[in-house]
Formats: sequence, C-alpha cells, structure tokens
Amino acid sequence: METQQLEKYIESIKSEFDLISQKRKTLLEQLTAFVTTSLQDKGKADLILICTHNSRRSHLSQVWAQVAAFHYNIINVHAYSGGTEATAMYPMAAHALENAGLQIKKLSEENNPVYSIKYHPDEPAIIGFSKTYDDSFNAQNGFAAVMTCTHADENCPIIPTAAKRISLPFEDPKAFDGTPQQEEKYIERCRDIAREMFYAFSLV
Repeated sequence: METQQLEKYIESIKSEFDLISQKRKTLLEQLTAFVTTSLQDKGKADLILICTHNSRRSHLSQVWAQVAAFHYNIINVHAYSGGTEATAMYPMAAHALENAGLQIKKLSEENNPVYSIKYHPDEPAIIGFSKTYDDSFNAQNGFAAVMTCTHADENCPIIPTAAKRISLPFEDPKAFDGTPQQEEKYIERCRDIAREMFYAFSLV
C-alpha cells in the first residue's frame, strides 16, 4: 500500500496541536495517563472507544488511537470500538479515513458490513464493524472506556469491567448527513479526532 499520503497527513495534524484547547488537552491527558500507567503495570493498554451506535465517532477514534500508538512506537496498545447498541459503520466515516490515506476494503455486504482498515503494509488491518462495547470481539476487563459522545456518556453511566472511564465527546458529523456539507464535515471531524489522538499519544 502507498503510505506517503498518510504520512503527510500525520505530519500535518502534528503541526496543529496548538489548535487543541486547554480544556480538551486536560481531557486527553487522562487518556495519556491511563495508557502510560497500564503499560507500566500490565505491559499493555486496552481502549474501547464508545459512542451510542458505534457508527462514526467511535470508529474514527479507534482507528486514530491505533495509528497514533504505532506512529510513536508504543507497543501493546489495543484500540477497540463499541456502542450501547450496534448499527453499522457509516460509509462516510470510512470515506473520511480513506481520504486521510488509510486503505479501506469492504469485506462483506450485509447490513452491518465488515471493513479492513490498513495503516501500514506490515501491520495487521484494523477490523471495523458495528458492535456493542461488551461484544466478545473487544477486550472484556481492565480497559479504558473512552466515551466519544455525550449520549453514550449519559446513558451508559457504569461499565463495571472498565478500569477507567474517560469522557471525551466529539461533535457528531451525522448532523450534516444528506446536506451539501456532508463530506466536508466528516473529513473535518476525522481530522479533529486524529489531531487529538496524536496529541494524547505524543505524551506517552
């Protein structure tokens, strides 16, 4: 796969850390602290990025957390995603990742398709599909539950098997579905999430 486009994208977002507000940096540093401590104590760090439908923001957050860990050579970080209910990964979210330089392949055509998301030729693909946060595909204990939407944060108040709960809501690009701004807003939200995940992992 061609990685030059992705590498250029990553260098660009790393130059934009000053665009992140101090309030957001404080939230992101909770993620940094969990990853650092978990790696020290257990030799690994499991993250489940959660939003209500596991269709947009949680997938984008999962992918960029995994890519950021790889970029900074932080081994044994495993990023998953899930929802309070399962729907499907929204195609425009996959498109936004592809626009950033990731290689996206749709592996199935059912109502909840499975996507292969490659970020490096020598690394295994991230597998993207919609599932609940407690699905057997995901880590089951000792993970950080990172809430990427306020609805999931408010309606999923207790995750007993999580070691840490972090509230990190992003604005929902779904608000622009079916509008002329749809593609632009998904690409914008993808970049916002990428920038913040790279900031968090740059401090590990």
